[in-house]
Amino acid sequence: MTTPPMAFGGQPPPQQQPQPTQQVQAARDVNTATLCRIGQEAVQDIVLRTMEIFQLLRNMQLPNGVTYQPNTHQDRLGKLQEHLKMLSMLFRKLRLVYDKCTENCSGLDPILPEQLIPFVEDDKHEDRSTSRGRQTAEERREVLEVTKKLKQKNQQLKQIMDQLRNLIWEINSMLAVRN
Repeated sequence: MTTPPMAFGGQPPPQQQPQPTQQVQAARDVNTATLCRIGQEAVQDIVLRTMEIFQLLRNMQLPNGVTYQPNTHQDRLGKLQEHLKMLSMLFRKLRLVYDKCTENCSGLDPILPEQLIPFVEDDKHEDRSTSRGRQTAEERREVLEVTKKLKQKNQQLKQIMDQLRNLIWEINSMLAVRN
């Protein structure tokens, strides 16, 4: 057993603790928004890989003996298996991201969508709505008064037109008798 070397003051050098790597520190600092972005990228990769798998399956010829080329078939089969392995890895990654997001959000109280709308059951909104209600009621009353006056004027104009029509008819009948 050896003793550690002494520094200038006769004190042993401070113990060097292993510094956390940047990856480990970055993994701790990942927030839910970043996880969601990673999950979105994983979903996009899953869709892309699935489309590639279907493209390979569409182009793959069945080994029924007609135009069977073992090398090409084996090559495409290998690509298909590689894509399937990558797809399963992406699904595992997506599951991990999902679990981590639910873990991060588990302490949060669930918020109903109705509570996210700021004017629902808000006292200020109620004050605004009552003042707006008064304004609209006054406007409605004014509109009703104006329409009532308009109907009265229309009725008066109709009576005047009827009187003028009768007067013109009488004048025309007197002129006809005179001739």
